[in-house]
Order: sequence, then C-alpha cells, then structure tokens
Amino acid sequence: MIATLTQTTHWTDVFKTTKGAIYQCDEERCWYVDFAGKVAKFDYRCLLKLRKAVYHIDIEHALLNTTKDPDVEIIFICACDHCYVLTLVQIIALKELLEGTFVMLELNKILHDKLVH
Repeated sequence: MIATLTQTTHWTDVFKTTKGAIYQCDEERCWYVDFAGKVAKFDYRCLLKLRKAVYHIDIEHALLNTTKDPDVEIIFICACDHCYVLTLVQIIALKELLEGTFVMLELNKILHDKLVH
C-alpha cells in the first residue's frame, strides 16, 4: 500500500533526514517509510527485516569493486509488499535513516522505563 503525505495528520515523526523520514501510526499499528520517492507502509516485523537487509549490504565492498557491475542494489523483503532499487548513495542514506529511527525508538524505551518505574 502506498500512502500520500497528506495523510500524515495522525502520524508521529520518529526520525527525519534530508533524504527521508520514518513515521509511526498508532491507530494503524504500523510505520511509514518516506524514502526514494515513495511512502511505504510497514508493520514492525517488516521494518526490522528492512533494517536487516540494508545492514547486510557490504557498502565498502561495492565502493571498492572495480568491475563494471551496476552500482545498484535491489532490496526485496519476503512477506512485505515493497521493493527498493537503490544506488549506493541511497543505500547509505537509508541506512542512516534506519539507524536514527532505531536509536530514537531505543531512547524512547529508556525514557519510558525510567518514567514509569
């Protein structure tokens, strides 16, 4: 499902960069990833799979590779409806976006635990 940015009235910003953003929607219990020209809806399990897929890309190897292979990666996640075809620069930007998102989620968990206990 592709959503439009006009629906963000009930979305909570989790993390933003100049290249994209990730929003949380409590009403739908999902996450919206605004990146590479599309807004994609993920449940938490698929968001974790996206992070794992991006983290497993060996960016250093791809940058140092001198063959004439295209500098793109296809990120397809089983059980998810979305596929990304990204350049190495976009992969680095997506990795930054995902890292920031999960840092913010961990920070939120720490704050919640401290305030509740």
